Amino acid sequence: MAAKLTKELVDALHAEGGNGLQVVDPETSRLYFIVDGDVHRQAMDALRRQQDRDAIAQGVAEMEAGEGMPVEEARRLTRERLLARR
Repeated sequence: MAAKLTKELVDALHAEGGNGLQVVDPETSRLYFIVDGDVHRQAMDALRRQQDRDAIAQGVAEMEAGEGMPVEEARRLTRERLLARR
């Protein structure tokens, strides 16, 4: 669902010069940000890339600490599990 902005919010958004707008829900006092859709997509993509890098770094650190499973063992288990499904 996409709600339409009120005239008051549109005016406030334009007054910010495209830098986004902070709005507060008067019932919950939660703070929200209204930003351009492209800016939001770029930010979410950057966040996903950072999360991917963090997960890879964690995996490498675990591997270097001797945790986890060797690749050949993981392949063997995967083959066994795939064959068991048949």
